[in-house]
Amino acid sequence: MQGTSLALFISVFLACAVEAVEAVTIVLAAGTARDWKSAWRGVIAGLLTLAVIIAAFGPAISHLPISFLRIVVGGLLLVFGLTWLRKAILRASGYKALHDEEKIFQEELAAARLAAKETRMGVADWYAFTLSYKGVLLEGLEVAFIVLTFGTIDHRVGLASLAALAAVAIVTAVGVALRAPLAKVPENTMKFGVGILLTAFGIFWGAEGSAGKSAKWPGDNWAVLALILGVALFSLIIVEILKAVRKRPVPVKAAAVAQKSEPEISKATKPEPNKVVRGLISFVEFWVDFIVGDDWRIAFGIVVSFVITSIAKPSILIWGTVPLFVAVFLSYSLSRAVRSAR
Repeated sequence: MQGTSLALFISVFLACAVEAVEAVTIVLAAGTARDWKSAWRGVIAGLLTLAVIIAAFGPAISHLPISFLRIVVGGLLLVFGLTWLRKAILRASGYKALHDEEKIFQEELAAARLAAKETRMGVADWYAFTLSYKGVLLEGLEVAFIVLTFGTIDHRVGLASLAALAAVAIVTAVGVALRAPLAKVPENTMKFGVGILLTAFGIFWGAEGSAGKSAKWPGDNWAVLALILGVALFSLIIVEILKAVRKRPVPVKAAAVAQKSEPEISKATKPEPNKVVRGLISFVEFWVDFIVGDDWRIAFGIVVSFVITSIAKPSILIWGTVPLFVAVFLSYSLSRAVRSAR
């Protein structure tokens, strides 16, 4: 039990630390380039909005049937974790550029300096306010999701909250003290680790929820540690395979096709939607991305694996289907990404 508690604490801490680094980078850019007072107001407004959302949905989540909760949480954690793991594998194997917090900070800084200054609702710099507000709210929603899911489903809200608070407090304190992006934080390594941990917990809870109320993994909660090791080993093997593939020369035909310029197609300029429509589109896109992730095929594979697990009888199918489908669909998604990159 102590091992699973430690794994839960580390998972929540690392995941929340990654989100906090990204939020702090955005707030630092808003304050440095624009107006610190407006930026801090945006932070406070974002935290208050998060508090309202948590107060509204937190108790509701705890009243859901445990099997249904495990399926939903397991599925979302798998999508969330596999999104991070997929990107981390592509970065580690050289097919995707490493996440550079300093570069992101400079880009946000440049955009903030170019934006026109506007005063609204008593806020001296509306751009700085909204930039900080969105950064804190969007990253904070992911922190809240991690805390509520881990804490509620395993009856350890206190432990999950403690891990989240510790991560956010440490990252925020360091960021404010330095007044600079946390470029030296090994964020790519952290995201790799978090992707492994969230994927393992997602497999554990998703399969257990799909199997039914009385179903328990062999070894009970200790199965989480075996899943973490399994996902980590599989991911590292995939990284080495992709590195070997990357070293192979690209066939001449493929290279010629890749270099061939596509004919330009003139398109009529379409009128841009108004602010309300753009806001609705952004809202829908955020939740679709949050629920489905980078590749809908992975989400589809997760759903199919849960269905098979729910109707399976032999033990090997109950506990083996979700890990197998995760491995297959993640590999397929990565192979598509690698083919596109080459």
